[in-house]
Amino acid sequence: MTHKIILPEMGEGVFEGTLIRWLVKPGDRVEAFEPVAEVETDKVTTELMSEVSGVVLELRAAEGDVVPVDAVVAVIGEEGKERMPVPAVQDRAANGRAREYRGRISPVVGRIAAEHNVDLNQVMGTGKEGRITKRDILAYVEERPLEPAGTPAAAEPRVEVIAEPPKEPVEEKGTYQPVTLAAGDELLPLDTMRRAIAGHMVRSKQTSPHATTVFEFDFSAVARHRDENKKQFLQDGARLTFTIYIVAAVVEALKQHPLANSVWTDEGILLKRPINIGIAVAIPDGLIVPVIKGADGLNLLGLARNINDLVKRARSKALKPDEVQGGTFSITNHGTSGSLLATPIINQPQAGILGIGKIEKRVKVIDDAIAIRPLAYASFTFDHRILDGATADAFISSVKEKIENWV
Repeated sequence: MTHKIILPEMGEGVFEGTLIRWLVKPGDRVEAFEPVAEVETDKVTTELMSEVSGVVLELRAAEGDVVPVDAVVAVIGEEGKERMPVPAVQDRAANGRAREYRGRISPVVGRIAAEHNVDLNQVMGTGKEGRITKRDILAYVEERPLEPAGTPAAAEPRVEVIAEPPKEPVEEKGTYQPVTLAAGDELLPLDTMRRAIAGHMVRSKQTSPHATTVFEFDFSAVARHRDENKKQFLQDGARLTFTIYIVAAVVEALKQHPLANSVWTDEGILLKRPINIGIAVAIPDGLIVPVIKGADGLNLLGLARNINDLVKRARSKALKPDEVQGGTFSITNHGTSGSLLATPIINQPQAGILGIGKIEKRVKVIDDAIAIRPLAYASFTFDHRILDGATADAFISSVKEKIENWV
């Protein structure tokens, strides 16, 4: 008996993934729930697991392939079983006639096909249900042989061009132009995550009118509380970091200022009832934002355990797809790399993002006296359609008050 490993649903709006690396090869023995491959989407890198024990009979995708959801990527069976034949996708039917493409295409694919006089019947689609993607048609244009002069144009295929919003990353406009390298230039290929980050950033700047307000936070009270409690937190299985306090203060401020926990729509401003905090985590090949779901229902220890776990698994690429979705507000602690001040870009479709710079001891004048305090700049970037300057300042003032009066 054989078992097929398929690419599962990996989150809302995710229709395909890139097979980054096989962890097994044909003939290997695998145990139930053992990982067999790493797959990357525009949201997360995760592992595919075998649900049964057995021997790897087939690998149906190569490393680097873009695989649609529900596609079979491997077959697991019993030792001694014959390998199943891999069904080949044919360009022509059994009677020798060319297949007729009846799928739907995006406006970008339609434009490229028109500009290069491409017969879509000849293009093999790798998208969901055999749909022709931009990558498919560009590869065909680059690789097809030149047609002899006077060759009649192929019959126009029956396709339905659909008007749909571009998927991330944002499709570039205009005719595709190959990159020309000068002497000494090096072209770094874009992986799925880098393309996704680029798409998110461009879309955010095009969508929301960004504005940023900057405050200075005094972490003296937080530092005292942390020194008094970090040993006990370690005994309870959690590391108490300054980020934990920042998240807790933001949660309290969002309760007081629900506009900062909202989404802009054409029908009105949608106030989000749950408070789900996204924490930006730098990883070797980019940035990922795991989400603390129901942060308003967690105490300081609960937040610490949750955040410690998410950050650890983010850096080891072990997050589940739903753990990077559903955020209602984001925080980026850019100060961990030494940065003092930044103007973060909003994580769409949220109303704002809080950036915290490096916490360092600086001289501060307090009540006409000079003191040395642990200070940091906090920058709140907000969607100016939702929040005005006064309401944005009121929100970040609430965060500041909680931080500076921690008990």
